[in-house]
Amino acid sequence: MTGGDEPAYSLARGTDPPDLAPDDAEMLRYARRLTADPASIGPDDVHRLKAHGFDDRAVLDICQVVSYYNYVNRLADGLGVELEDFWTTEEMIISRAEFEAGRA
Repeated sequence: MTGGDEPAYSLARGTDPPDLAPDDAEMLRYARRLTADPASIGPDDVHRLKAHGFDDRAVLDICQVVSYYNYVNRLADGLGVELEDFWTTEEMIISRAEFEAGRA
């Protein structure tokens, strides 16, 4: 992926960035599925990651990082934590309206 802003803009909107390597696309597919429907994850998902070159350690790392961010976000949502005021509109990858629409 590039060092520019495009990957973040695409990812925040649920699409794959242009020029995404197949291995990275599979990792993102897994991450999205683990986030949206964790009960649907099964051995086939792990096998798909391994088929894309991820070893057991990498699969564990991916699962732990995705799960940690899901946990932190759910914790913040559950406590009603609001986005800090110091974030400017220009610094946002996704607008507040897009974010709220995605949560509905």
